[in-house]
Amino acid sequence: MLLSLSALLAPTAASAQNTSTAATKVRISTSMGAIEAELYADKAPKTVANFVQYVNDKHYDGLIFHRVIPGFMVQGGGYDGQYRERKTRAPVTHEGRQALAAGLKNTTGTLAMARTNDPQSATAQFFINVVDNAFLDPNVQNFGYTVFGKVTSGMDVLQKIRTTPTGAGGPFSSDVPKAPVIIQSITLLK
Repeated sequence: MLLSLSALLAPTAASAQNTSTAATKVRISTSMGAIEAELYADKAPKTVANFVQYVNDKHYDGLIFHRVIPGFMVQGGGYDGQYRERKTRAPVTHEGRQALAAGLKNTTGTLAMARTNDPQSATAQFFINVVDNAFLDPNVQNFGYTVFGKVTSGMDVLQKIRTTPTGAGGPFSSDVPKAPVIIQSITLLK
């Protein structure tokens, strides 16, 4: 069932008591299988709204995971199979510290926004942590990376993606899957 963005972000009494029942859920259908995740609009509202808008716009359909580092993360949401970058909207406001204060950390299976060195530069690219990456959490010295969701099923698929052979590809000198891992679609489940 698809929800409007206003219904997605509307606070409820249930969301204050039980985040998992109020969380928006998505299915990331890939060429290696499906991953399902819940998104935490109550902890990173602007980030989740941004991601959901890209989902609703079908921005991710046909893109690839272009960066796979087995002891770190898998990243996608920006490039198609010919390494053409897909156009994005303006960057979303960085909510890393707010999300961390609400309990979201860069731990195994969490989704976070990718960005450049500018903390306010995240647009559509995201990554999934395949190990605990505490050094990516915000602290006094840096903004860190905004966590906005967590894998709820499909960790076996994530494991297959993280162990796929990589090398150079397109404009990247390393960490690109030799056989493309395609994001066929991302859809809202609730």
